[in-house]
Amino acid sequence: MVGLFKKPKRHLKKLLRDGEYNEAVAFGKSRESKYSDDADFMFIMGSVYFIVDDAERALPYFEKAFQLNKNDVELLTLKTNVHLALQQKDEALDCCIRITELEPKNIEAKQLREDLESM
Repeated sequence: MVGLFKKPKRHLKKLLRDGEYNEAVAFGKSRESKYSDDADFMFIMGSVYFIVDDAERALPYFEKAFQLNKNDVELLTLKTNVHLALQQKDEALDCCIRITELEPKNIEAKQLREDLESM
C-alpha cells in the first residue's frame, strides 16, 4: 500500500488500464495539490476526465500540463480533441498550428488545421 502513495502516476495509470475511472478520479483528486506542478500528473488527470466524457473538467488539467510542457505533441493532440469536444474552434486551431510547428510531417494535424481554417 505504501508504494502507491510514492508512485501516484503509476497507480493512476494502472487504474486507467483496469477501467477503474471513478477510482482514478478520486485518487487523483486526493493527490492533486501535491502534484499540481507535475506535467505528467496533470496530463494523466486530464486524460481520466476526457475518457469519462467530461471535456470541460479535462481542459484545466491539459492547460496546466501545457503550461509546464509546451512541446508535448501527444498533450497538444488531446488538448485539440478537448477543444473540439467543447466546440472551441479557434483554440483547437491554435493547437493544430503548434503541433505542425513541432512536427511538420504530422498529417493528421495538418488535415485538421486545413479543415478548421476553411470553416
